[in-house]
Amino acid sequence: MHSTHFQKTPRLFGAILLAALTLSAADPIDFEKMTWQELKRAIHEQGKTTVLVFNGGTEQRGPQNASGGHTLIAHGAALRIAEKLGNAIVAPVLPFSVNNASAELPGTIGLTGPLFAAVNEQVTEQLIKNGFKNVVLLGDHGGGQKELAETAKKQDEKYSPQGIRVVYCDAVYQKANTDFDKWLTENGYPTSSHAGIEDTSEMLYLGGNDGWVRKELIATAVGTPRPKPGEPRDPDALRVSNGISGDARRSTSELGKRFLDLKVDYAAKQIQELLSAPAASK
Repeated sequence: MHSTHFQKTPRLFGAILLAALTLSAADPIDFEKMTWQELKRAIHEQGKTTVLVFNGGTEQRGPQNASGGHTLIAHGAALRIAEKLGNAIVAPVLPFSVNNASAELPGTIGLTGPLFAAVNEQVTEQLIKNGFKNVVLLGDHGGGQKELAETAKKQDEKYSPQGIRVVYCDAVYQKANTDFDKWLTENGYPTSSHAGIEDTSEMLYLGGNDGWVRKELIATAVGTPRPKPGEPRDPDALRVSNGISGDARRSTSELGKRFLDLKVDYAAKQIQELLSAPAASK
């Protein structure tokens, strides 16, 4: 009796473990890590008919940050936004934005505005063919925001008569950056932008232990001074050609989490509002 019991126990445990693993893997949201069967099940059985097309970017980010920062941040943010929405899939993050390379500060690979818009238009078309009913365009880089807005408007006018929506979420970039800049200023932090506190802190939070940031260089991560919001730039300020705009020395993982949470909250709220509103007329 006892022998039979112990023979059955490993089998029972194995069955429970398999069921747990199957359950944990039954609800994936990352398109590029899903099989076609998982994707089809997610769209048609689980109601995940919204897809997030987040545009990242490849550019130099000062001496302390890896050049793929925009793409790495966008992927982390997109997964969190999709989880918050509950009905979304994250498309592969696009690694190029509207930008231009430089031999002085290598690390940037940019696209022209028209090509960037065309890529997003084609990706949108392909995702609709995959079965998605809502396509959301987002961008982590300043260059390309205009093109994303125009592409979404064009595609929404084309597909909304078929019950398919294409929308542009700007709050994840413009509103989140503006409000976080304001919070930093109000709390005594130096003003910065490219490769500054915001960028470096987000990368510390999402990948500080994965080599995204050269932590030993944060103590010297200061570049060309950036004026406070509403103030003119000082023409006599010393310009530092290291890719940093402002001062990133007080960057922390905690600040990165605060900023990322803000972006996720703003994005999820705006996406829900955009998709619940009627399509704009031509």
